[in-house]
Amino acid sequence: MPAMTPRPTVLTGKHVRLEPLAPDHLDDLFAAGGCAEEVWRWVPRPAPRTREELGRTLADLLAEGERGLRVPFAVVHRTDGRAVGWTAFMDVDADNERLEIGYTWYGPSYWRTAVNTETKLLLLSHAFDELGMGRVQLKTDHLNHRSQAAIARLGARREGVLRRHVQRPDGSWRDTVYFSIIAEEWPEARARLTARLDR
Repeated sequence: MPAMTPRPTVLTGKHVRLEPLAPDHLDDLFAAGGCAEEVWRWVPRPAPRTREELGRTLADLLAEGERGLRVPFAVVHRTDGRAVGWTAFMDVDADNERLEIGYTWYGPSYWRTAVNTETKLLLLSHAFDELGMGRVQLKTDHLNHRSQAAIARLGARREGVLRRHVQRPDGSWRDTVYFSIIAEEWPEARARLTARLDR
């Protein structure tokens, strides 16, 4: 039996709530640092520099959601109810029980906090436990060592590198590092993520 295709939904944890991304989140996202250069440094598209440009990037993501290419979520910090970043399910192949978690960013003040750990725990739990996925992949620029370390801390295994994979906005070529968690590894990864949050 194939896995289920993800749909817009709300996923709630102790620190964050993931809810369907909407234009109403724009002001919060801009205030959180949505145009900060370091947020977009490793994303293979031009960085937004103004609220209006961030709004166009958000609109592009929502359009991809409407076409079924992604399922985007706003990451809302439960302490103040403000959106502090976004993330998405993408590259979904329900017949082969796989999807990717990606296009994720948070405002810099939320880096190395519980936000990323719980966001990934919520998404992975939904993918494996509710949708029935057998594989979840994540990828990043081979030069983005911070992101690679964060993905490894989730319990994901590094699989390999696609060379000359995506062109960066400056014209250089990015090698892309792929990681994954498969269903057999999920119980151990879930326990690790839960323990990190409990600390």
